[in-house]
Amino acid sequence: MAARRISSLLSRSLPLIPTGGKKSHFGRRIYRYSTAAALEDPIKPPVTVEYDKLLINGQFVDAASGKTFTTLDPRTGEVIAHVAEGDAEDINRAVAVAREAFDVGPWPKMTAYERSKIMLRFADLVEKHNDEIAALETWDNGKPYEQSANIEIPMFVRLFRYYAGWADKIHGLTIRADGPHHVQTLHEPIGVAGQIIPWNFPLLMFAWKVGPALACGNTIVLKTAEQTPLSALLVSKLFLEAGLPPGVLNVVSGFGPTAGAALCSHMHVDKLAFTGSTETGKVILELAAKSNLKPVTLELGGKSPFIVCEDADVDKAVELAHFALFFNQGQCCCAGSRTYVHEKVYDEFVEKAKARAMKRTVGDPFKSGTEQGPQIDAEQFEKILRYIRSGTESGANLETGGDKLGTKGYYIQPTVFSNVKDDMLIAKEEIFGPVQSILKFKDLDEVIRRANNTRYGLAAGVFTQNLDTANTLMRALRAGTVWINCFDVFDATIPFGGYKMSGHGREKGEYSLKNYLQVKAVVTHLKNPAWL
Repeated sequence: MAARRISSLLSRSLPLIPTGGKKSHFGRRIYRYSTAAALEDPIKPPVTVEYDKLLINGQFVDAASGKTFTTLDPRTGEVIAHVAEGDAEDINRAVAVAREAFDVGPWPKMTAYERSKIMLRFADLVEKHNDEIAALETWDNGKPYEQSANIEIPMFVRLFRYYAGWADKIHGLTIRADGPHHVQTLHEPIGVAGQIIPWNFPLLMFAWKVGPALACGNTIVLKTAEQTPLSALLVSKLFLEAGLPPGVLNVVSGFGPTAGAALCSHMHVDKLAFTGSTETGKVILELAAKSNLKPVTLELGGKSPFIVCEDADVDKAVELAHFALFFNQGQCCCAGSRTYVHEKVYDEFVEKAKARAMKRTVGDPFKSGTEQGPQIDAEQFEKILRYIRSGTESGANLETGGDKLGTKGYYIQPTVFSNVKDDMLIAKEEIFGPVQSILKFKDLDEVIRRANNTRYGLAAGVFTQNLDTANTLMRALRAGTVWINCFDVFDATIPFGGYKMSGHGREKGEYSLKNYLQVKAVVTHLKNPAWL
């Protein structure tokens, strides 16, 4: 996914309705947004919910308890559907069939080429149903439909085609030994993979995890986020249509303390993969260790620096920094949420960043041209507003935004703070919302030290025209990804993961295959070898 292609969706603007504004207690004039876009009657989604049960052993079934929970429309807070609520008993059922499918079923015994053909057929079916899947994703999540349909579903398809191509290219090595021995390594599937995906990119995280696991010959029990359970069920039905054997992919919707904890603690799960908060990642590591010491891949939180150097083209830097923070309603683990700007261009940058945020189109995600939809739910909505209040109370300058938008749903004004200091909560903690914090720096040594002074290390952005500056920063920044004069480039081939408390392991690309393989050394004695 090219950043240019994504940012093109964010380039349209909603004219402000002049209100004259009012002055904050810092003496700066704060302009308010038109709420027209958010107050319109919601557009009826062009899709219906067909799958709201658990997928176990190729069948959609009720939860063992008979319980359901509601998934809500973020535009209104109204109920979309009642979804089966899986718990420990359902995890046990799903793991049992996944175990059987791995131990005696056809999937790991199938030729890798046959597995790849099923994955390719699945990708074709998803591509065929692109608009339907995108509409369901937008309805359940709140992200702009144009983002779902034009960016995320095509990326999903690309990821599965990429991993289908890997299926028959996984192999071990022949190794020289010091004595008369033939030594080879086998790269074997690890077994039953437990996977837990987040609500901010439900389908893309499905692809990041399911794709490599299946390519390597594993079976899966996937727990969806309780906020966004619908799209995974729909695409899993298409996987069955593509020929995936029953029991290979099982999907359980439910809550972390029940279904999630049961999956992480299960003695017959061989590997875990999780994307979500650092705090939950710690719990998952503990549960894995206390059960069968299963390996864990974690993609966790971030507080990524976006560094604008003194030689930057300010207009271009403003646009890219805006995209790096506000994309997906700011609900990105790698969002450029600490915008460091060199003092020589700081004032100009702040004014232009403010102007860009004030032009951002906020409204119904099904409306053409919408750049920003609602936040995911009431809990996240209130959390973001608390951080905004914290920023104001701690002395940061509220340049624009800072409040909810409209009276229905979970819309928040695009918010920009200047005069942000490193010790403020808005500069230290992951807000996960449309709040840009702009900090000032003097030189490279200073910004390197400050950028690295965080418990996170997921990503970083650098905007400069100087190659030496770029080379210095790319090596000095303690982050799993450094984007230079771009941001959020997520090609299927590029590994993604964090340093420090942003996680363990890498997803996407060739590196992700290692998460789902065991290496076995096989040593055979040679009698009278012709050569060694």
